[in-house]
Amino acid sequence: MNTFDVRCISSLAEIKAGQWDALLIENHPLLSHAFLYALEKHGCLTEQSGWVPRYLLVEERGELLAAMPLYEKTNSWGEFVFDHTWADAYARYGEPYYPKLVASIPFTPVFAQKLLLRPGWEDEVYPVLLNGALQLAKQLGSSSLHILFPLDSEQQFLQQQGLIARHDCQYHWHNAGYVTFDEFLQTLQRKKRKNISRERRKVGEAGIRFRCLNGDTATVQDWEDFTGFYNLTYERKWGAPVFNQDFFQDVAKNLGERMILILADKGTNCIAGALMYRSDRVLYGRHWGCCEYHDALHFETCYYQGIEYCIKHGIELFEPGAQGPHKLARGFEPTRTHSSHWLADQRFVPAVKQFCTDETRAVDQHIADAKMHSAYRE
Repeated sequence: MNTFDVRCISSLAEIKAGQWDALLIENHPLLSHAFLYALEKHGCLTEQSGWVPRYLLVEERGELLAAMPLYEKTNSWGEFVFDHTWADAYARYGEPYYPKLVASIPFTPVFAQKLLLRPGWEDEVYPVLLNGALQLAKQLGSSSLHILFPLDSEQQFLQQQGLIARHDCQYHWHNAGYVTFDEFLQTLQRKKRKNISRERRKVGEAGIRFRCLNGDTATVQDWEDFTGFYNLTYERKWGAPVFNQDFFQDVAKNLGERMILILADKGTNCIAGALMYRSDRVLYGRHWGCCEYHDALHFETCYYQGIEYCIKHGIELFEPGAQGPHKLARGFEPTRTHSSHWLADQRFVPAVKQFCTDETRAVDQHIADAKMHSAYRE
């Protein structure tokens, strides 16, 4: 019988990058030691931002077998699975909802492992990871445990263990083996095809040209430009920017070709940019910003340039980010997302279960309606 050691660490500095990354499938950039540790090093995860690292490790004879990217949260910011109504319900009953424990990639709503482990150990180690996370939640006095955007196999296991399932919808683009962007366009309805062509033409007629760079080829000036665009986006939304230029450059140095930077130039000026990451088969759109407004510039920079990259490099799937029904008309398709939840106070469980049941019904209807308005020809 295997004897596992379970422990919690407060920083990835306590573990070697190679040990952590050996647990990842598909060479996932956003779960990498380089990405997560850079969040720590450059001040993106702080008590002020509400993200405190509580990484969970499972070891056997000193060898790392499994882990969870866990964070103690004092707010619900940067999760993209919105539970403010749950927090309000706790407050009305005079109970604290924070702190809570979250398994997530901070500020990143993408499908990815949340139960990291070596292949073949699922049956033995999945229960150890979950039990370790529940025990940690109790030790920290957390109201709840939330596992956000797990893989389908992980979600299935978590539901079997009695966690509450929650669902939402994102819009993803699927590569059907296209050779060119025009070949992709030919699969769309005539009206949608003409609209995309018109949007791309407007950007071109404005004299805007694009550069597709990566972590190895982008310069310090490129990252300075992009950081400025990123900050402007947050200022316009009355939010506080999380990332900074030192973070971007650090991750670029370590991820290289897995970090994609699209920059838009008008004349000698760089006016917009979009940041993406890629695994072996998926492109993840993350951030964008601009210093000049041009019609359709956002769609071109964030969507069409990403689709072209996928076609050129044989990437199967493009996840451009959360929300956005406007993506439907541009070739993206509705995709169900999921998360799993455990509440320490059983008095709230029936109400939360009913909330999630009602919400799932609404999400199902939304997806059905969206499919009726697909951009693709039948």
